[in-house]
Amino acid sequence: MKLFLVPTPIGNMEDITLRALRVLREVDFVLCEDTRTTKNLLKHYEIEQRCMAYHIHNEHQQLKQIIAQIKLSQSVALVSDAGTPGISDPGFLLLRECIAEGIEVECLPGATALIPAVVNSGLPCDSFYFNGFLPHKKGKESTLRRLSEMKETVVFYESPHRLAKTLVMMQSFFAEDTPISISRELTKIHEENFRGTLADAIAHFPLDKEVKGEIVVVVGGRS
Repeated sequence: MKLFLVPTPIGNMEDITLRALRVLREVDFVLCEDTRTTKNLLKHYEIEQRCMAYHIHNEHQQLKQIIAQIKLSQSVALVSDAGTPGISDPGFLLLRECIAEGIEVECLPGATALIPAVVNSGLPCDSFYFNGFLPHKKGKESTLRRLSEMKETVVFYESPHRLAKTLVMMQSFFAEDTPISISRELTKIHEENFRGTLADAIAHFPLDKEVKGEIVVVVGGRS
């Protein structure tokens, strides 16, 4: 019995490894964040596979049952809708439980929005802090205050409809000339990589402008 954590493309269908495709073909079944999304990927690569839902809304309730099913199987793959499972996506609870139950776990290398965004930012990436998604409401200001005090480059994810408000809120803790890079729709046809200062970013992404796509924000550390 073995669990494979399999990264899937964050946008461009070509960004998947040959090894990942082989594992998806060979496992007994695939645990998916959204079965419809995963089935589209499998169909694209002509892979016929059994899919089961495993997502943020059922991961606690289904954990024991899924562990039992993994124990009855030779190998199982876990995928998220995009990127590497466990990075701001479901996966950590299952991984931890598999380790506790003595189930072998193997994580394949592959797509994630974090690394292209931080490398592409032009900001120092020999040492950086990844915060995942910011809190929606409670704790957001205290999180931004803490991040503003870091000397390392800071990276976090944000939803498109909260981006402009977050940038405005950052003014309370970061200097206006703080260097910032915002990557949107990475690997997709409408990919955008904005680079400038916090003040520039606020002007580029005003409150009345509709923003679409997945967002990665990279902020220069405190000098």
